[in-house]
Amino acid sequence: MLALTETPMPTPSMTVAPELVTPGFVGFAAVVIILIAVILLILDMNRRIRRVRYREEVREELDAEEAALAADEATETDADLPIVREGDDNPEKR
Repeated sequence: MLALTETPMPTPSMTVAPELVTPGFVGFAAVVIILIAVILLILDMNRRIRRVRYREEVREELDAEEAALAADEATETDADLPIVREGDDNPEKR
C-alpha cells in the first residue's frame, strides 16, 4: 500500500517590512488634522444655520409688526371718514 505522506505547508515569510506598510505617525497626524478640521467646519456650519434662522425669525416679527401697523392705520382712516346719510347735504364726522 501506498502511504500517503503529508507534505508540510510552507509558512509565508514577510517580504516587506511592516514599518514600510503602515502609515505610522505621519498617517496618524494627518487623520487627526482632518478630524479637527471637520469638527471646526461642523461648528461653523451650525453657527451659520442658527444665525440664518434667527434672522428669519426677526424678519417675520418685523413683517407682522408692519402688517399690524398697516391694519391699525387702515382702521383709523376708516374711522376718520365722514358718515354720509341719504338726503344729507353735509356729512358729519362721528
